[in-house]
Amino acid sequence: MNELPLSGVRVTDFSWIGAGAYMSKLLADLGADVIKIESSAKIDSLRVSPPFKDRIKGVNRSGYFSDRNTSKRSMTVNVKHPAGLALVKRLVAISDIVANNFAPGTMEKLGLGYAELKAINQRIIHLGMSMHGAAGPEADSIGYGLTIGAVSGLQYLCGSPLREPVGSGTNYPDHVPNPCHGAFAVLAALRHQRRTGIGQNIDMAQTEPMIALLAPAMIDRAVNDRDPARLGNRSAECAPRGVFRCLGEDRWIAIAVNTDGQWRSLCEVLGLPSVDEWHQAAGRFADQDAIERALARAIAGHDAFELMGRLQQRGIPAGVMQTAADVIDRDPQLAHRQHWLKLPHAEMGDALHNAQPFKFASVAVGPLSAAPLLGEHTEEICRTLLGLSAGEIAELAQDGVLS
Repeated sequence: MNELPLSGVRVTDFSWIGAGAYMSKLLADLGADVIKIESSAKIDSLRVSPPFKDRIKGVNRSGYFSDRNTSKRSMTVNVKHPAGLALVKRLVAISDIVANNFAPGTMEKLGLGYAELKAINQRIIHLGMSMHGAAGPEADSIGYGLTIGAVSGLQYLCGSPLREPVGSGTNYPDHVPNPCHGAFAVLAALRHQRRTGIGQNIDMAQTEPMIALLAPAMIDRAVNDRDPARLGNRSAECAPRGVFRCLGEDRWIAIAVNTDGQWRSLCEVLGLPSVDEWHQAAGRFADQDAIERALARAIAGHDAFELMGRLQQRGIPAGVMQTAADVIDRDPQLAHRQHWLKLPHAEMGDALHNAQPFKFASVAVGPLSAAPLLGEHTEEICRTLLGLSAGEIAELAQDGVLS
């Protein structure tokens, strides 16, 4: 098999919880040796977050943690112990990247700020993924995906008109914009390091990628002096657009009409009466309430998947609102692309994982292995990378350094 794209790259990874863990997972799945620095005294909260395999709680049984930490190794070490700090510094000396998503100043308090890292390894790349960046009036604020969604304006835009904001239903910033921007920045710095031999300190504010994705709303405010309204399932660009109940328990279909031709086709498929004012977009925008009531009546008796197929054949954008069971068990496209992988896990057995969404023609990228047990590779790393003897490892463990 050909070498993975990031084979030979080593990451000393202090990141935890959501965005940071997903960022380093992207690197690990591409072949980087990501060593997750953990503490048994302060467990990564994802390790104790549901769902748990067989509903049995445990630090090695979280599906959430497992999905975010594939292809990594885990080393438990007490960085606040002088001997533990010394071990980590030895690891930094043979690493390419150090990553964290702590509040600003945390790494400095541990004796691992960028100045200290650079003194150990001139080529080191350091990524800090704090909420607001390393400096500024709000730099000390901490938060998670939900908080970032709120302060960036995402949550304000989610919900129905004249109702309170409802949020996005997930910690969206943790899953897409922040880990992807972090990984991209690291890869750019790695490319720069390979060309110049110079390391890099990357200061990333997690609020900013989310704000960048909301550019239309921000531009509307800047140029038109107005805040975009919450639209629910509707759109400012086409009508009708919405979600409608179908046959069965909690079955729904999403439909969007972008052109007059699509509207005519929708009327034909559903047997809707002809209303002259609705044949043009202006009329449909003006009468959305009545159109949505008519669609709700017409769609209620249809099977969601059958109707989706008929509408798509006529060129009408339509999609079943799939449940998790639908996505896993009956989505033909995901099955065709072999999206779902079962990886053996030391405690959970065979566990379902997402494949990476990109396929390389000449090499099979990860996930390469299931998430590690807490501290699973501590002894291995101490022995093979740091050159410690069995006696030295036992002594460090006895002193509480490797915990």
